[in-house]
Amino acid sequence: MTVLASLMAVTGSVQGGEAGERQAFVSLTPVYQGNADLDRSGDFSVGGAILRGGVSQDLGGGRRAGITLTYDYLDYSFSNSGAFDRVAPWNIVQRYGVSAPLSFEVGDGWSVGVAPSVDWFRENGAKSGDSLIWGATVSGSRRFERGNRLGLGIGVFDGIEKTSVFPLLVIDWRFGDHWRLTNPLPSGPTGPAGLELGYYFDGGWTAGVGVAYRVLRFRLSETGPVRNGIGEESGMPVFVRVTRNFTDQLALHLYGGVVANGRLRVENSSGHLVRKEDFDPAPLFGATFIGRF
Repeated sequence: MTVLASLMAVTGSVQGGEAGERQAFVSLTPVYQGNADLDRSGDFSVGGAILRGGVSQDLGGGRRAGITLTYDYLDYSFSNSGAFDRVAPWNIVQRYGVSAPLSFEVGDGWSVGVAPSVDWFRENGAKSGDSLIWGATVSGSRRFERGNRLGLGIGVFDGIEKTSVFPLLVIDWRFGDHWRLTNPLPSGPTGPAGLELGYYFDGGWTAGVGVAYRVLRFRLSETGPVRNGIGEESGMPVFVRVTRNFTDQLALHLYGGVVANGRLRVENSSGHLVRKEDFDPAPLFGATFIGRF
């Protein structure tokens, strides 16, 4: 999630045409991750909401620029957590962010995308100044026949006592009239770092199955059990999606699945490991409503 807004630009297509075309969007995703047992006793669950909104402007000549605002609210609930000395390692976590994606065509079907971003990701009671994550994604992709697109990129982000560098695969590929392989929906509960195979029915319905990888890393409260420490949740959402497109501007995406290979980490304020704990596959449910105007 910490790179979610930037990946929106990477996974989006570059459209040419005359300057002046503007498009705005807003999305809301209630999400619930059900009870998952921790290896050393206890369990936890997460509920919350993901809000995205932004606008992009066609600058002409295959160039497009925009801005995207992000907000996440995640409420963690721990029960009998012997793994963390029966004290919840964290509770309510919030994220605020902004990114400024830019994409442009460079000829022969190739395009380049750059998306710098800044985020504040923290538990309630943590210092905002210690919760900053900043960086950018850069990608290059090529458009083929039928609007197919394939490319690679890299993301570099620094903050909360860690620098992360990771590769990106950009794909939007159609197999016939109904099948399509893409990155997952950026504003959905799984995040866009993965692959999804979708089938497009007549009448505005779509179904898909996919797998993603996500890492949530945030600053902990100054008054919690690990003062000014760092919390992290990672895992691989494996999911099924059903979508109803009401119009070209309005769509509802329903998700169900599990978070596999899950792990929780607690680090001290300098980023040194205090405790880590694996958790069993956790049920995942979400619904993303998107409006474009």
